[in-house]
Amino acid sequence: MNRQIEKLKKQLVEIAEVVNSFQSEAVQVRVVDRLLDEIMETERAETEGSEIFNKRARKANGENEDAQRLSLQRRKKPGATKVLNQLLSSDFFRTPHSISAIAEYCKDNFDSDFKTSELSGILLKLAKENKLRRERSDKNNRFEYVGV
Repeated sequence: MNRQIEKLKKQLVEIAEVVNSFQSEAVQVRVVDRLLDEIMETERAETEGSEIFNKRARKANGENEDAQRLSLQRRKKPGATKVLNQLLSSDFFRTPHSISAIAEYCKDNFDSDFKTSELSGILLKLAKENKLRRERSDKNNRFEYVGV
């Protein structure tokens, strides 16, 4: 293991000047990441028969994949368009709803905290496509949306 670390250090010293020539830190990180991936592939090919290396690599890859999957699940919430299309296919728009009422419903039922400004353009588009009807409310003179 020590020998591998020493070899890696030596290789990093050799490529440091080239990597540092890039102005963007993001580019530097990508270059080093790709180089390390290539080094790992080469090492893996050289030590393919070694049980210890293969077990460690599989364990590290499995943990890494699980972490990426969890990260994506946490980040990925449906967007406003997707949520509104789901509402459109349900019976939600059988009764008229204001934009603020729609936003509140999305917050409660989809765990998506949309601003009314995020929803207004999509609702207007759906009204122009004749999927929704846009009507002024007699109570507060604001628009309400109801299914066609």
